[in-house]
Amino acid sequence: MALIVQKFGGTSVKDRSRIFNVARIVANTRNAGNDVVVVVSAQGDTTDDLIAKAQEITNSPSSREMDMLLATGEQISIALLSMALQEIGVSAISLTGWQAGFVTDRAYSRARIKRLDTERVESELARNRVVVVAGFQGLNRSDDITTLGRGGSDTSAVALAAALHADRCQIYTDVEGVFTADPRKIPKATRLKEITFDEMLELASLGAQVLNNRSVELAKKYGVELEVLSSINPIPGTIVKEETKVEGMLIKGVAKDDNVAVISILGVPDVPGMSFKVFSLLAQRNINVDIILQSSGTDGAKDLIFTVPLDDAESALSLLQEHKGRFGGGEIKVDKNCAKVSVVGAGMQSHPGVASRMFEAIGSQNINIHMISTSEIKISVIIDKADADRAVAAIHDAFIQ
Repeated sequence: MALIVQKFGGTSVKDRSRIFNVARIVANTRNAGNDVVVVVSAQGDTTDDLIAKAQEITNSPSSREMDMLLATGEQISIALLSMALQEIGVSAISLTGWQAGFVTDRAYSRARIKRLDTERVESELARNRVVVVAGFQGLNRSDDITTLGRGGSDTSAVALAAALHADRCQIYTDVEGVFTADPRKIPKATRLKEITFDEMLELASLGAQVLNNRSVELAKKYGVELEVLSSINPIPGTIVKEETKVEGMLIKGVAKDDNVAVISILGVPDVPGMSFKVFSLLAQRNINVDIILQSSGTDGAKDLIFTVPLDDAESALSLLQEHKGRFGGGEIKVDKNCAKVSVVGAGMQSHPGVASRMFEAIGSQNINIHMISTSEIKISVIIDKADADRAVAAIHDAFIQ
């Protein structure tokens, strides 16, 4: 008998018919002789609706109260799915994140899992029940409800699979696996049979919305093999694992990320330690910095240009403006009309000319590149947001047949 962890996203449980569809998938897995733990997200647009309700009350709700509010979405889903399973004759029980043993740190709205006590889950499995767990949530040491951030249900599922030593973790979505680009935007995008953890982690971090990047990090760390597949169309999906076939594709995917802002600090004194002053300040506020470009300015100064998540742009700008005297007092600007477009593939390491082909594809569309970042398995460029979809299509045509 195998142990399977199955995760279903919000669109998979958005209404009655979808909930019963998920219940049948779970029942079939169960009837094949497996133990099953199910992790579910909030229904459809429930999380967005709850955020809107909070905004009806205040423009600046506390993070603690937002976590208290948002956690209710998943609790609705687990109760309804457990009812549906019981209705079709499957013994099932729903558990909140804290009932399932998720202990997190105190970072409300973006908590990280510190410990996972699976005693209750294992006890329910031993009673021959399907265990339906609320994703995205846990409890901190103050006994406060916390949430894991957007996409946190993926992280919950992988953490459970690792802690329970599950045979497989299946991530059910509204697409049929991992594609070489967003199939809703690029009709020529093709489904991958398999992809490495490293490639998937890059794609997830660079804007591909199939898997949360923290869930891929966990899967790689604990060796949890993932399968991404559709809850609507019952066909084989994409396997995410440590190694894939050596003769695989050169480029595995093209990703676009609109959640990017470029911040420019002009006229920074060209002296040791100045970059540390800037980036340590941002780190103290948990603002992540991605691509960094330092260029020579005039009169012994330099320009420091870098990207941050769009959601953090205003707080980063305000923070830097407040402390601008510490790094020269020069002009500080933010550009929110940017996007990051990237190509990812482990095959790039042994194939020269990938960058030139990518830049040729972008140039063929008369698109200007503002910043460039490279690693062993990815190349990213910052361009104008209005040009992003054309860039993705041109790059996809250049690399993937």
